[in-house]
Amino acid sequence: MVENLILYHCSYLILSLLLIFSSSTSRCYTFSVSSFRYPETRLKPFDSRYIRFDLPPWFSSLSIQLESNVDLDIKRIAKVPLSALPLICLRDGSLPLPDVSETTLNGLVLGALSNGSSKGLQNLENVEQCFPMQKNISVKLTNEQIPSGVWYLGLFNGVGDTRTQSKMIVRGLSHSFIVNISVEGCTTSTIWGQFCNQTVNSLFCVQSNSYNLTGNISDSEVNNRTTVNVVSCRNSFNTLCHGIGETNVYSLDVVGITEQLTIMAMNVRFNMTPSNNTVNVTGTSMMCFARHGALPSATLYDFSADIHQDPLTIPSPKVGRWYITVIPVNLSKEIGDIHDIYAQVCYSLEWQVLECPMGKAGPNCTWERYNLQTGIRRSYLFESSYRPVSGKVPTDSADFPLEPLLSNSSYGESDDIWTYFLMDVPVGAAGGNVHIQLESDTEITYEIYAKFGGLPSLQSWDYYYANRTKSSTGSTFFKLYNSSEVKVDFYILYAREGTWGFGIRNVNKSISETIMSISLERCPRRCSDHGHCRYAFDASGLTSYSYCSCDRDHGGFDCSVEIVSRQRHIWQSISLIASNAAALLPAYLALRRKAFAEWVLFTSSGISSGLYHACDVGTWCALSYNVLQFMDFWLSFMAVVSTFVYLTTFDEAFKRTIHTAVAILTALVAITKATRSSNIILVLSIGTLVLLLGWVVELSTKFRSFSFSIEFFRSLLGSRQQTVTQRLRDLIKTLLRQFQWAFVLAGFAALAMAAISWNLESSENYWIWHSVWHVTIYTSSFFFLCSKVDNVNSENQTPVEGSYELTRQDSIPRDDGTE
Repeated sequence: MVENLILYHCSYLILSLLLIFSSSTSRCYTFSVSSFRYPETRLKPFDSRYIRFDLPPWFSSLSIQLESNVDLDIKRIAKVPLSALPLICLRDGSLPLPDVSETTLNGLVLGALSNGSSKGLQNLENVEQCFPMQKNISVKLTNEQIPSGVWYLGLFNGVGDTRTQSKMIVRGLSHSFIVNISVEGCTTSTIWGQFCNQTVNSLFCVQSNSYNLTGNISDSEVNNRTTVNVVSCRNSFNTLCHGIGETNVYSLDVVGITEQLTIMAMNVRFNMTPSNNTVNVTGTSMMCFARHGALPSATLYDFSADIHQDPLTIPSPKVGRWYITVIPVNLSKEIGDIHDIYAQVCYSLEWQVLECPMGKAGPNCTWERYNLQTGIRRSYLFESSYRPVSGKVPTDSADFPLEPLLSNSSYGESDDIWTYFLMDVPVGAAGGNVHIQLESDTEITYEIYAKFGGLPSLQSWDYYYANRTKSSTGSTFFKLYNSSEVKVDFYILYAREGTWGFGIRNVNKSISETIMSISLERCPRRCSDHGHCRYAFDASGLTSYSYCSCDRDHGGFDCSVEIVSRQRHIWQSISLIASNAAALLPAYLALRRKAFAEWVLFTSSGISSGLYHACDVGTWCALSYNVLQFMDFWLSFMAVVSTFVYLTTFDEAFKRTIHTAVAILTALVAITKATRSSNIILVLSIGTLVLLLGWVVELSTKFRSFSFSIEFFRSLLGSRQQTVTQRLRDLIKTLLRQFQWAFVLAGFAALAMAAISWNLESSENYWIWHSVWHVTIYTSSFFFLCSKVDNVNSENQTPVEGSYELTRQDSIPRDDGTE
């Protein structure tokens, strides 16, 4: 009895452990695939940052959290100019570029980015979505909303043509931000979904499952070129059964360039209950949805079909992982008078992949296909030209003749003959631009189609060019340049890294000589010869991207937009350079009063400022730009402080000492962020401090003869001839007589105008208000120099009547009448 009881408890314990183990292993949990924190960064006006993150095929969700000091009213966001609007942009596969064209700017999603609006972040291939940056942004995207792969987050503080323009002064709000990006994944590769609760069955071919479906292929396809490359498979788990409305998800990897992927349901039957026999059902509907890189649904998919009636055909499927969802719908469950709520649909899934031999393409594998090999250039990183691997054309040149490579097919019509080229954009080069050129001696009749991850066709392409009026000009990342009847020139901007397919469609056969070139370049058209090409890396350091730094007169991503006309440029140059002639006023006065140090400073300041602005506007650079900028700001700071030093009554020894100290201090200020507005306040504070110090020294000299004894304080308190108040009043009068206050007030008025003009400066009106600033700042120095009365304290000058000056010979009256 006891042995039976022990055996019973042991059996119960073992069974419980097995149940616990089975339940724990059947549950799937998410785990952190990666977590990235972008530290607090300051985004200056017209500045940008890029952040790259990778989503593996087994990811379940992506979380983005952003904290910034941006304070925007969403209701009034439309009134904010784009040049001052901070944006956050997201793009699949490459870097976002929101200011390529006005069409792109008009299509911005000017709304709040949150989980409520994340439904709009779908189908981002070849497009991007931008949202105004907010103080707090928290969004979570699942693998049912966005596909796996490489993604880029872009942060911009102002967009538009002026973003790349080189500016004399940059004014605007700076924003700081912190970004946290985390990626969650499922612990098992066969489980997917936001909560890792969706089973995904992998479809792959094994030798025992491959069989010939020649009977399903047309006679034109049955030849030595095609049948050897038809891979037909049936799922290894044979018959599948699931209820009406239930979803089955499958994954299928396309590992190379293929011509066609076909999916079909075979042996569809209706299984009612175990008590009833399985019977065939007519009129059933097996809806199949296919999507590249992400889980499809009835509302979001790339291709769909009723695979019970007709196969699902995907022409030229993209390389990568495809997800397939099968849902039995609209099934007739009525058999006689019996209704079975437990009815299930059973079927076997079959698929067929049509591949052409190496060097061939097309539905009949009769068109030519060429792989492009790279020839690395040494000018920029990740810049190269591509040449076809073929003995028909020379491979020692970046340009190659097109006609010897064209397809000759007897199966196609004269206007439907294609020739394909395949090129690879290396990893990390997503910030490059694919440049395609065609030049012919006659009118070009070729059409060019481009597609990422596969071969393009008339039904499936990413970008295309047919003629000057028919192309992908409305696309964000397609830029067509000076094309004509005999020349084609366009760029695919910030092309995705990976395999690109280009198709040349020969519309009309004609005898011509056409030269073609395909290259990967950094900056389009070398910034149109109006700027310099720069390159940088994203936050991860894995992607190198290029951008144009344009001159003063041009802007846009390629510096092709003229912002300042030639005539306006001349007026700006004259205004900024000639306004420095105002430095002659204080320089002449300093020379006349024999203040040679001040004369040298004002003269040098005016000359250096004129040379700096001549270089700044692109007229002429006597020295390097950085040297001229330093000299301009340093001598300007010195001239301002020197004006205050001149107003003091220091002797020459003290002035030389102060000039030396100020020269060192202002040089440090000018060499570190010279253009910041706080430097103006700092220099004025230094000058004011020097002036106050001079007055303190002058006051101390007035009392240096006094002996601070008991008798001295007694005399001050008990003086009957003159009170302390009268003595201080006389002393203030002496100080006031040192300046002509009309000139002092004029100097402060000019200084106030200079401060106002400095505050009104912007990137658009800089040349006006900065010219005013030159005139007013030099005029204020002139007025301050005029206000100084030099002969008040001279040794040969008789003291002004009414003033009181104490010397060592001055006597102090006593109470008894004696001195």
